[in-house]
Amino acid sequence: MKKNIFTIIFFVFTIIILGEHQLFAQSQTPLLPKVSLSIDKAKEPGDVAISLQILALMTILSLAPAILILTTSFTRIVIIFHFVRQALGTQQMPSNQILIGLALFLTFFIMTPVWREVNDKAIQPYLAEEISDVDAYKTAINPVRHFMMKLTREKDLMLFMRFASEEKPYSPDDIPLQALVPAFVVSELRIAFQIGFLLYVPFLMIDMIVASVLMSMGMLMLPPIMISLPFKILLFVLVDGWYLIVNSVVTSFG
Repeated sequence: MKKNIFTIIFFVFTIIILGEHQLFAQSQTPLLPKVSLSIDKAKEPGDVAISLQILALMTILSLAPAILILTTSFTRIVIIFHFVRQALGTQQMPSNQILIGLALFLTFFIMTPVWREVNDKAIQPYLAEEISDVDAYKTAINPVRHFMMKLTREKDLMLFMRFASEEKPYSPDDIPLQALVPAFVVSELRIAFQIGFLLYVPFLMIDMIVASVLMSMGMLMLPPIMISLPFKILLFVLVDGWYLIVNSVVTSFG
């Protein structure tokens, strides 16, 4: 009998202690924010408009890298830098991070006048609620359109206009972006490859001279790149190659 009483008392105390411990743990648990995503009925038409604006903004942000690459000077710059590294034969030096970083900063430098005009004429008036979002878009796209038009060949532009079955435009503002952007990219690729070829020529001459000298000396087992690489780097340093390339790239955008 006494054993049963002690057993009951033991279980009661165990339940009480566990209950107090659970209450103490709940009181010590920090309050964490809860994030939820739900779809409710809109109370006002403005709620739907704000939601659509947020969706459009998120879409634009996801496409920002492609927009930056295809509508700015980035394409030409990064391809020219790649040709320089290939012509020198330095493998991964400078690294991709350095070349892409330098190309990005040069792009920001070249595009600053265009983006400043977009900010002054479109973004700031829109934030001040002086113009609508449609007017802001039309005003913002004009400086970018003029920048691309200045660097796009007429031949490339007419090619995509013909593919899109569009009539001959009477003014630059009549050219649709779906034809202007690919034409601009094709023109940039053409110019970048032309500059890359001109950069390759002097370094190719050094490789040919070194290979001819080694062959005439009977040193067929010695890779010519081991001898020509120091000479190419020396030539590049003596002519201040990076200065000349950056100067040519920036001035080529006028």
